[in-house]
Amino acid sequence: MASLQKHNSSWTPKQNKLFERALALYDKDTPERWQNVAKAVGGNKTVEEVKRHYDILLEDLRQIESGHVPIPNYKSSYGGGAGGRGSSSNINVDEEERLLKYLKLQ
Repeated sequence: MASLQKHNSSWTPKQNKLFERALALYDKDTPERWQNVAKAVGGNKTVEEVKRHYDILLEDLRQIESGHVPIPNYKSSYGGGAGGRGSSSNINVDEEERLLKYLKLQ
């Protein structure tokens, strides 16, 4: 997602993956949610940095859903198109889809 990369270049791909997993694990009803997410991400990310990263992610989702930003066309390693498995960019499409569905519930 372009905005996440543009605004938060200090987040590594590994931290982004940990962030996504932590969001799925610690939902909005989890006590101390943001502290738990920050701890799960590591890299000395503060609660404020994690919240800001989340806000940017939500804005990216709004932009995609409103049609302002096209949904990425992931190429699979075996020649498939969008939604293909084994993405050459190491993105687990199933996991990303679950995160998108989860975030829509917020």
